[in-house]
Amino acid sequence: MSKYTTGEIAKLCGVTVRTVQYYDTRGILIPSELSEGGRRLYSDGDLKRMKIICFLREMDLPIDAISQILKEEHPENVISLLIEQQETVLTDEISEKQEKLEKLRDLKNGLKGKTNFSLETIGDIAVIMESKKKLKRMRRMLLLTGSPVTALQWFSIVLWIAGGIWWPFVVWALAAAVWGTAVSRYYLSHVKYICPECHETFKPALKEAFRANHTPTARKLTCTACGHKGFCVEVWGGDEN
Repeated sequence: MSKYTTGEIAKLCGVTVRTVQYYDTRGILIPSELSEGGRRLYSDGDLKRMKIICFLREMDLPIDAISQILKEEHPENVISLLIEQQETVLTDEISEKQEKLEKLRDLKNGLKGKTNFSLETIGDIAVIMESKKKLKRMRRMLLLTGSPVTALQWFSIVLWIAGGIWWPFVVWALAAAVWGTAVSRYYLSHVKYICPECHETFKPALKEAFRANHTPTARKLTCTACGHKGFCVEVWGGDEN
């Protein structure tokens, strides 16, 4: 069985010698034995106990509380719960930090190639970043609603080619027209646009938005704030509905 001096156990646990001595005086880490010269000697069990004490101290538990926990009949049960709690806290912190890191990277990528940018430009990028997830979620949902329409399309085409039955295709065309109109209205009512000139966020008239030339992330519109006509960046706007 290994024996550790005060200095050795302090080094293994990343604390000072004075800290180990202090825990001894508080009665929460008493050495297993003393050498003939009066030096404190700690066992492997004492080392494990010291590591638990250090963990509990890192959780900001006071010495008195640690002392009470270690005196419990089954202290491992309490410590296990504390470990699970700390794991949850750290997992949440990591997730939060990761999200902040992704936002920072998005902002960095958004500023690439912009030799001249203003606070408004950074603000626009921040809004776009914030909208990404919500827009992606809505687009995915709308695609799922279109699955039956797509299935009906292929079914009607097969019937027409294989059996000469054309009326299912007419049914599909009518259903697709209704679905497309409803989806477009829903989609446009849940988005807004950022004007690249005045940096105002606005909602265009549905009629203009329907007819406007567009890309997956922008639409050619007339800004309702400054009158500029050009491609405006699409962002989430459903929270206001």
